[in-house]
Amino acid sequence: MSTPLLLSPSQLQQLLPSTDTKHVSILDSSWFMPNSPRKANEEFQEKRIPGAQFLDLDEVSSPHELGLKHMIPSERHFADACEAFGIDPTSHVILYDTHGVFSSPRALFMFRAFGHEKSSILDGGLPRWEAEGFPIEANAPARTSKSVYPTPVFDKGMIRSRPPTAYDQMVSNSFTDLHSDPAVELVIDARSRGRFLGTDPEPRPGLSSGHIPHSFSLPFTAFLQTRNIPNSSAQYTTFLSLPDLRNALVSHVGDHAEAVMQGKRPIITSCGSGMTAGVLWLGLKLLSVPNVALYDESWTGYASRASSKIEKAEN
Repeated sequence: MSTPLLLSPSQLQQLLPSTDTKHVSILDSSWFMPNSPRKANEEFQEKRIPGAQFLDLDEVSSPHELGLKHMIPSERHFADACEAFGIDPTSHVILYDTHGVFSSPRALFMFRAFGHEKSSILDGGLPRWEAEGFPIEANAPARTSKSVYPTPVFDKGMIRSRPPTAYDQMVSNSFTDLHSDPAVELVIDARSRGRFLGTDPEPRPGLSSGHIPHSFSLPFTAFLQTRNIPNSSAQYTTFLSLPDLRNALVSHVGDHAEAVMQGKRPIITSCGSGMTAGVLWLGLKLLSVPNVALYDESWTGYASRASSKIEKAEN
């Protein structure tokens, strides 16, 4: 039986008392934009799902020639992180964040890319868990015994990092219009439409907004719904229903959607730095799209290079 990509708070709660705790690992994978005053690890220390540990996506990563953060780690680095968390290949890893759905899909992408299929995200994250009345832990996080995690095999097809470079692949792909070649990969961009069109600035100083030629705007928020917490002004996000996810895909990529759904048109998700591209990746996986990958360095990597062609007009 395959492990679900999404879990509700009640489904997670049912797992905890009935399963050996060695085989359930909960990771807070919260991450905030560089211009945010919030600190994910500090918030984790103050409040978390009982038994959770903190996964720093900027730490469990690989160095990049442009200094980019949270790039996919090496196989051994990933395995070492799992060992430190007490995770072994049989563990069911549940990932959550404090937005609802924001950075947890990127963390899930990492686990699935290294073949750890027994992994899920908590749909609605910590805010939904708390809003539905499940317990919160505020004392010091418990220490976990180290496990053994063999070096995994990385699925290179899930990410644009094959030789010669991910950047060269994306540039080459951008030269050809989708209508003229069925082998061209469709690139969808999770940033806001204003950043895609170049009318709004990037949050990273000095970086131009705009988009990769022939890419499509599909803001990650189009795959999500916002929920209100009762008796509070706070909100959180969850994924849309499957029919609504499909409608969102069709409304943004038009007649290409059917080919994508059938696996006849490869699709790549991108964003500002590879984080919310995970939301689009997960939404597509929920729709059972077979041929989907993620551009790891995303817009920050692409636009940081002087040789990049930057479009700012409608497709």
